Order: sequence, then C-alpha cells, then structure tokens
Amino acid sequence: MELTVGVGSGADQLATADMVLNIGPQHPSTHGVLRLRLVVDGERVISAEPIIGYMHRGAEKLFEVRDYRQILMLANRHDWLSAFSNELGVALAVERMMGIEVPERATWLRTLLAELNRVLNHLMFLGSYPLEIGAITPMFYAFRERETLQAVMEEASGGRMHYMFNRVGGVKEEVPAGWTTRARQAVADVRRRMVDLEKIIRTNDIFLARTVGIGVLAPDVAAAYGASGPVARASGLDFDLRRDEPYLAYGELTDVLDVVTRTAGDCHARFEILLDQVHVSLNLADACLDRLSTVGGPVNVRLPKVVRAPEGHTYAWTENPLGINGYYLVSRGEKTPWRLKLRTASYANVQALATLLPGTLLPDLVAILGSMFFVVGDVDK
Repeated sequence: MELTVGVGSGADQLATADMVLNIGPQHPSTHGVLRLRLVVDGERVISAEPIIGYMHRGAEKLFEVRDYRQILMLANRHDWLSAFSNELGVALAVERMMGIEVPERATWLRTLLAELNRVLNHLMFLGSYPLEIGAITPMFYAFRERETLQAVMEEASGGRMHYMFNRVGGVKEEVPAGWTTRARQAVADVRRRMVDLEKIIRTNDIFLARTVGIGVLAPDVAAAYGASGPVARASGLDFDLRRDEPYLAYGELTDVLDVVTRTAGDCHARFEILLDQVHVSLNLADACLDRLSTVGGPVNVRLPKVVRAPEGHTYAWTENPLGINGYYLVSRGEKTPWRLKLRTASYANVQALATLLPGTLLPDLVAILGSMFFVVGDVDK
C-alpha cells in the first residue's frame, strides 16, 4: 500500500512514509511509566500500541512468599491512589476463605474510609487531567479539597498514601475520639467548595472544545475490553458492584447510592462522571457517619498467631475508584497463598487505547489518554 502524505510541487517525486513515534516511557501526561508506540501520518494517528511492563515488580509472585498480614502492605501499592480499597479487597478474600464475620462497626468504618479514598482518587484526576491539556487552576482547587480529606484519613490511619488500616478480621484500631465530628466537617467543607472546581470545568469553553466529542468509546467496545468504573459508565454501561453485588455496608445504603452514567462516551463524559461521583461518595460518607454514631462494639476480631486460610479458592471483587478489582485467592492451607491473582481496572482501561487512538490527531491524544483514568502501577503490578 502506498500512502502519499503531501501534494504540490515535487510531491510525486518525493518518497513518503509513515513515521513511528514513541510517546514515553517517561512522559509528563501519563500517571506512571507507560510507552505508546504510534504510527502517524502528519499529525494523525494511524495505529497505537500501548507497551506496558516498565513498572512491573512481580507483586503476584511476592504475595506467594508473604503471609496474609504482609500481603495487605504490598497490595495497597499497585494503585497508589486507591490504597485503602486495594488492601480491602485482599482482606475480604481472606475473611471469606476463613469464614470470619467482621464486627458491624468495622464494616461501617471500612465503607466510610473506602468512600473517602474514592473521593481522594477522583480529586487527583479532576486536578491532573485539566493540567495535562493546559489548565493549571483546577489542580489548586482539587488539592485544596484533597488536603482537607487527607488530614482526616491520616488522623485515623497514620498514613497519607498507604494507609494500612485494614486487617484480616476488621480494621487496625478504633478511630480517635472526636474523629467522626472532624470527618463530618471535612465532608461538608469539600461538598461546599466543589462548586469552585465545577464552574471551571463544566463551563470553560476551551476545556469543552478539547473534550466534547473526542475519544468516543462505544459501549460494545468498552464491554469487549472489560472496561469498568467511570470509563465504562461514561459509555452507558450501567454496572456498579456496590449496587449490583453489595459488599461491606452498601446493601443498606441503596437509598443514597446513585450510579452515575452517561451515554456520550467521550472525554468530557468520562470527566463528568468523576465530578458527579464525588458528590455521591460524599453523600455515602455522611450516611456512614450517621450510622457510626449508633453502632458500637469492637472493630476487629482476635486472630490466631499464625493466620492460615483453609484449602480452597475464592474470588472477591470490589468497586475500586477506577473500576472493578478482582482478587482470585487459591490456598493449600498454608500461611501464604498458593496463588493470588489481581484483576485490576487500569489494565482493562489501557487496552482500549489501541482502538480509541487510531484516526485521532496528536493534540487530542493526550486528552484521550488522560481521560481513560489509569494508574500505571495498577496496569503492571
């Protein structure tokens, strides 16, 4: 096949060829170390191949030589923006294998902190995505709200990124005295100030021009690639594990839990999903705080000195901030798993780039790339 790039004087005598362009592996528009191998014709992308593995550290093999308490520390790192949710999934899988019934107060605390972690995750993308396409102001607003909630999370757990608050059988410890009051105030402050961020994003003509109608992901393509979370719901896939297969305390929060969807499937729809989900998570956090005021008792169960999951296998999945995370645990009755396989949301979302990017212009490439909402450590594990 012969492709003519230019026309005019001398164009028929000059040899033309598509250019192979590497984006990355170090590139400012990626959340981690991702490489894109592009074939471009001028400024139009002909084909795109995401090349992953630059951050691979063999987490799944490391799990096999760590006991179940140590695995929690490793598991919260593959998606560093969703650390609490990552460790939660492992704890749920082990508890299911061991038949542990978690105290009610621990369940409500887990639900509350999972939703606060979801808001922290979304705020990072709400600030960094506009920055990637040239708008710096939203970053300052997003980080103001992040710091408000980070203070609450740090007070409860002692950590800012890797909380290590989950334990097999519950959570590490009771929250400090007066913490729920401070958490409620933080949620109210964030909810009140989110309007500052929304005004910039929903009504800015330049931002709308860069995102509306760009990078449309059809619902059948999203389903075929296994996309989930905000990326899938922006394409009209109405699926959320918190509602459809409730875990933790979500089964008692159906009156507050709204599953936000869009049908456009473009960059702007994916971004709007994040904005709306922040409000849903803040409502869920308030509902959890209301319930915590009436629920007392312990926050964990006493475990044997050596934790051993009985022989067998189980699959636990959670609705992480970026989508569905699955944990397939196989045990042979030892203190370490025989196999613990991670199914991460980011891995499926990145796959769709090979279909989304061809035919687009290079200036739109970064807008599409950022709107797929992935963390590269979550892809590579």
